[in-house]
Parts: sequence; structure tokens; C-alpha cells
Amino acid sequence: MKKKSPRKINLAFQGGGSHGAVTWGVADRLLEDGHLQIDAISGTSAGAVNAAAVAYGLHIGGCDGAKESLDQLWRTISEKGKIFSPVRGNPFASLFGGEDYMNAVTYQMFDAMTRTFSPYQLNPLGFNPLREVLEECIDFESLRHCDVTKLFLSATNVKSGKVHVFETGEVSADVVLASACLPFLFQAIEIDGEHYWDGGYMGNPVLFPFFYEAESQDIVIVHVNPIERDEVPKTSSEIMNRVNEISFNSSLMRELRAVNFVHRLLDDGWLKDEYRDRLRDIRIHSIRSDNALVDYTISSKFRTDWTFLTELRDKGRAIADEWLGGNFHSIGKKSSVDLKEMFD
Repeated sequence: MKKKSPRKINLAFQGGGSHGAVTWGVADRLLEDGHLQIDAISGTSAGAVNAAAVAYGLHIGGCDGAKESLDQLWRTISEKGKIFSPVRGNPFASLFGGEDYMNAVTYQMFDAMTRTFSPYQLNPLGFNPLREVLEECIDFESLRHCDVTKLFLSATNVKSGKVHVFETGEVSADVVLASACLPFLFQAIEIDGEHYWDGGYMGNPVLFPFFYEAESQDIVIVHVNPIERDEVPKTSSEIMNRVNEISFNSSLMRELRAVNFVHRLLDDGWLKDEYRDRLRDIRIHSIRSDNALVDYTISSKFRTDWTFLTELRDKGRAIADEWLGGNFHSIGKKSSVDLKEMFD
């Protein structure tokens, strides 16, 4: 019996600090499946870090290489975090109902400091431990010649306020740092005379490069930032966290609304036949790993202890496994997300 060809997909990775470890788990399970081929990857912030690691691993060693690349990346993040993270894991925290009081206090001190002083005052030399992680784990010169998948990493141009998408041949450690540059923590990253902040403000992640540059019409979005919450936030940190979630999801929701509009044009016969062939019928799929992150506090986005990261990884693997079981049959055929219901 002839073996079926893998189904091509595009992956879209959201950002979310250490919560990006859940994307590690999702990607790890998808790479393991053996029935999928990754045509292109779009990533923002922590999603850009994951995307670069996956693309580099695919480039040097196929799916197994990508799994190893992700593992090395997050192990290195955990090791560096023992020195630089403002939030520490506590093995006794679970005895007191979750995240421990000391972490809450140290994070509040850290948060107050970064809101009072700019990174140009606190960190005049522009040190960023993520640079060391990236340069240890990824050979960017080699990655720029990757031809097994396409890479799209987004950053926000500080002066113009527009999103800038860096493609495979342009990717460097600076590009990934630009995509993950939170302006209250790090100085803007300069690339070719332009300055960039975190891409999440304008595209978390961007989808439009898939419409023009990717062969596959199937986009699998790996969500990290919760879209919905059942309760109204009351504390200042909860309010700020929700504001960030809404703002970092807004660009993605706008693009999904545009895809939904095109679907309606095609489905409801609003277009003349001569125009229909000019529009691609993009199929959207969502791996809602953000639902598993709703109960985590904002400070946990800075946790890098190995126990916490692997906990999120395992959650991501389980979520991806469940998603494959219920939605794999839709790939190449139809969207597994009802965009009309989402926006109507």
C-alpha cells in the first residue's frame, strides 16, 4: 500500500514570555506525528524564538533535529534564568496554593522598577541574556540558507508604528531579539538604521505572509495569549495583564476577521466568477493552548525553572495530541475553526 504524503501546514506561533514553553510542547508533538510537513512558520516574540529553533532544527536534521533544537533552546533558557530571571521556582509553592508569596513580592519590585526607570537607565549597556541563548543554540548563518521551510518573524518599527516582517534570508540574533523586545525591559533593537520593539504590538503573529509566500493554504495558529476570560480583573497586575492580552491578540483578530470576510465573499457568491480565482481559500486551524494558561499569573511569564517549563511543555504536547485526534482530517480540506461564529 502506497504511503500517503504528509499534509502541508503553516505554523503561526504567538508570543507570551516563558508561556512560550507550551508552544514548545505543541511543536514537539506535531513534529513527532510524521504526517505533517511544515511549509512555513510565522512567529512573534517568544513565538519567534520557537520558530527560529524549529526552522534551524528542520534545516540541519529534519523533524528529529527540530525537536532536539527546541529542547536545547529551552534547557539553555532555564540555565540562564537561574542567574537572570526576576522570578524563581519554589518546590514548596504548591503547598500554599500555587505561586508563592516571595515570587509575588519580587515580581512586584521588579515590575515597579521597570515602570519607574527605562531600560536606557537601568541597562545602559543593553545587555540581553536571550542573545547568549540564541547564539549558543542557533547558527544563524546556516539558518539563513534554510530551504526546507520559510520563516517569517515580525517586529514593530518604533518610529513608523508598522509591522516589519523579516524573512528567512534576513534572520539573525538581532531579528529575534527585535521581535521579543519588550520596551520596558530592553532598549530598542537597531537593524539597518531602524529601531524595533516587540512584534506583538502589531502582529502576534502575522498571517498575511502565508497568503502570498506559502504553498499551503492551511494555517495552524498556536495560541498562547488567552482570548477570553470569565472574570473581570480587579488587582493592578491582573488589569495590566488583561490589557496586554487584549492588545497582543488584537492584530491577530483583525487578520482573522479579514480571512472571514474573504470566506463570506466566496461562500455567499458576492464575487463575479472572473474574480473568484484571484482569492485563495485560506483554511484556519487553532490549537488553543491559551486555555491552559488562564490560571497562571503574569509573573509566571518570567519563570524559567526547568520544572515549570517542562510542565508547560507537557501541557502543550497533550493539547496538540488532542487537537490532532479531532482535527487532522480537516487539514487540506476545510477550516476547523468556525470564523463566522467567532465574529458574528
